Amino acid sequence: METNRLWTDKISMSKTLNVILDSNALFVPLQFKIDIFQELKTLLDRNFEPIIISPVKREIDRIAEMDSPKMRKQGAYALKLVEKCRLIEMDEEGSADDAIVKAAHELHAAVFTNDMQLRKRLRNINMPVIYVRQKSHLEIDGRL
Repeated sequence: METNRLWTDKISMSKTLNVILDSNALFVPLQFKIDIFQELKTLLDRNFEPIIISPVKREIDRIAEMDSPKMRKQGAYALKLVEKCRLIEMDEEGSADDAIVKAAHELHAAVFTNDMQLRKRLRNINMPVIYVRQKSHLEIDGRL
């Protein structure tokens, strides 16, 4: 019986975790010199799939095209990071934050964001949130 429980634990630990990235998560490498993919791998200690939803990608596209020169440069870098993520198309009418909350709920995914209001919304519906702590590392709030 004990062997069966241990085997079941190993199976659940190997399951790939979906992690939705907010636009501000993609600016972390330039702001804080943190390799977000390596930090996520270390923090989660399991396979994960980084996900970008289309409203977030549109937000980054807009920054890369129409913002200040500094932000355009950061937006271009963020778009390179988007290429490492799975893109999920969504036809959301509301804000990118609304779309993230909906996608996190539907995909049972953790969300990587530094947006305090979005973090609070996600925690209110018991979704795990990953964020930058002390400008040096990632931390998770909630159960995976």
